[in-house]
Amino acid sequence: MSTGLLAVVALLLAGLFVHDRWISRDNVLRNFPVVGHLRYLIMAIGPELRQYVVAGNNEELPFDRDEREWIYRSADGGNNYSGFGTDDQILSIGYPVIKHAAFAHGNVAFSGSAHDEDQELPSARILGETHDRPKSWRPPSIVNVSAMSYGALGANATEALNRGAKLAGCWHNTGEGGISPHHLHGADLVFQVGTGYFGCRDAEGAFSMDRLFETLGRAPTVRAIEIKLSQGAKPGKGGVLPGSKVTEEIARIRGVRPFEDCISPNGHRAFSDVRGLVDFVESIASATGLPVGIKSAVGKIEFWPELAREMKSTGRGPDWITIDGGEGGTGAAPFVFADHVSLPFRVAFPRVYRAFLGEGMADRVAWIASAKLGFADRAIVAFCLGADLVNVAREAMLSVGCIQAQKCHTGHCPTGVATNDPRYQHGLIPEVQAERFARYLRSLRNELLAVTHACGYEHPSEFTADDVEVSTGAARFQSLRELEGYTPARPARPRARVEA
Repeated sequence: MSTGLLAVVALLLAGLFVHDRWISRDNVLRNFPVVGHLRYLIMAIGPELRQYVVAGNNEELPFDRDEREWIYRSADGGNNYSGFGTDDQILSIGYPVIKHAAFAHGNVAFSGSAHDEDQELPSARILGETHDRPKSWRPPSIVNVSAMSYGALGANATEALNRGAKLAGCWHNTGEGGISPHHLHGADLVFQVGTGYFGCRDAEGAFSMDRLFETLGRAPTVRAIEIKLSQGAKPGKGGVLPGSKVTEEIARIRGVRPFEDCISPNGHRAFSDVRGLVDFVESIASATGLPVGIKSAVGKIEFWPELAREMKSTGRGPDWITIDGGEGGTGAAPFVFADHVSLPFRVAFPRVYRAFLGEGMADRVAWIASAKLGFADRAIVAFCLGADLVNVAREAMLSVGCIQAQKCHTGHCPTGVATNDPRYQHGLIPEVQAERFARYLRSLRNELLAVTHACGYEHPSEFTADDVEVSTGAARFQSLRELEGYTPARPARPRARVEA
């Protein structure tokens, strides 16, 4: 190193020392000038250090190394098996065990990977059937892409998921941020209407049916509409897309001003009670002919039996209900909301389902489950509790390149998934990652089907609450029926794989 360069480095360090010691307001830097910055460097790369060096296979959250590796290997089309037996603590409280049958279904053997012949696994329910919607629709896949808005996800990630959903034959929920050009690469869409009414709002931010029709006119692949009451990441909070992320394109799509914070209120202006919600659902369904559902996290339970009673007495209401667990997390959120507001899926779903069972309405609505369910074991627990379909979000992000850096809220996602920064988006090639998502989804469906056959069934909709037992401690297991007091009430019809 030349003398001149050494002098420059020494001058910079001296300047930093002076700043830290006498100008900085940070305790550590004032007491430990210059070297104190090492603390913040280590903190900044802490998630990466733990992920690659420190943590064991089952220690990290929200997705541990085993879970991420299964998604990555599935998305790559590689070997997603594991060797030498399980390293799970199978007697730990809450651990689920799926009970296989002595005689498996059919005479079909496949590995449960993306290399298998593509297995059709359509929904057993037709969305809109019970309310005779003119455009009722049977989803061709029981696993689909959950709501993630363009803006929260970057353009390339949104395009990759849409292209991948087209390849895998599943739907792509737009999230509440409106329908962008990046959603229009051929996949079926579920258009989500949130509290900000983005894509269907007037100049004052109120819901506009005319704007809804304009948006639908530009998006012929919309097959259904979902009203978002809340989401697991931040229920009752609303949302903010920082002005730095509100590009002119995003502002145009959402109907807001560019480079200003884009606010989703914490509640709807179009309704404020159960009857108003039902009226809102029916007004959209009547105008468009499309099936219309609702999505919500679960807190106070009184809303749900009231909704069931209103639907029972009027014969009106949502065609499906998506229950989002409090462990959901694609949206950036304050710690208290992320950690402590709304019930986890395993508690939330049975409470709502029982409320509808009590009114004899559980089989009059389709049920969609959402909350870290992008693995066959967890999805099967959801089906045993009464779910008809499963949505995946962060698992989909992982399949298109997310490394769980946990920088979604900063605009500096290193893999270009949760950012619109061109520097980072450069790394995400939509056509490549679309193939990876499609392989992940096929692997998940095939593994679901392999376990379904092992349990003696043809389709996951046949699972009951007796098919899974859960560890309750001291080497004791109880079935979901014993724990929750019910088994799903499903409408009588030919099994979906036969009917389809």
